[in-house]
Amino acid sequence: MFILGERSEKVMKRPHISLLQEDNARKGFLEPDQFRAVIAALPEDLRPLMEAAYLTGWRVRSELLSREWPSVDFKGGWLRLEPGETKNREGRQFPLIPPLRALLEAQKSKAEALARSTGAIPRSVFFREKGDPIKDFYGAWRAACRKVGVPGIVPHDLRRSAVRNLERSGVPRSVAMKMVGHKTEAIYRRYAIVAEADLVAGGEKLTSLHQIQGFAARSIIPFPESR
Repeated sequence: MFILGERSEKVMKRPHISLLQEDNARKGFLEPDQFRAVIAALPEDLRPLMEAAYLTGWRVRSELLSREWPSVDFKGGWLRLEPGETKNREGRQFPLIPPLRALLEAQKSKAEALARSTGAIPRSVFFREKGDPIKDFYGAWRAACRKVGVPGIVPHDLRRSAVRNLERSGVPRSVAMKMVGHKTEAIYRRYAIVAEADLVAGGEKLTSLHQIQGFAARSIIPFPESR
């Protein structure tokens, strides 16, 4: 309100308002084997949707469920979001990497089979078994997570998992941000979770460097002898 007042010249100077430090960042993610177990426990018509979320990091309800077939460019090799369709209002496209292409081609085949039997092709890329749109998936997702022993994981954690996979793959951060749709690096860093396995791998690489440099498995700085 103070900003609007300043813009309309009704407020001469905005007062400083201290903001509380946010501590609401989630830390959930799925390792590949955990993700495969959850997918196997889901109803078959929800699996492609959640697999796409894990691969792309796109938001399930607003960005993936809203995709219709013109958004899929098989020839050019892109899955697209047009300007105005995203949270930050900017367009976005994700390359059809082999698993994503295979998933979307399978969905297209299912849609064409439905069209032959019903006379109408589903408009949405992700749809129920009979072509109906997917509206609710949270109950099935929670049940699958409980079944495989990862309760508390939510669909949005697939976005975190995708970001971590991009980090692990060595994709430049500026490119990864464009792929998943993070406008600022501060927000992106909240999603770039480092797992213990990543830290162990980092320690192993550092150990290899020290061995090359000639450091033995001892303290680099000797401790003083006790008296």
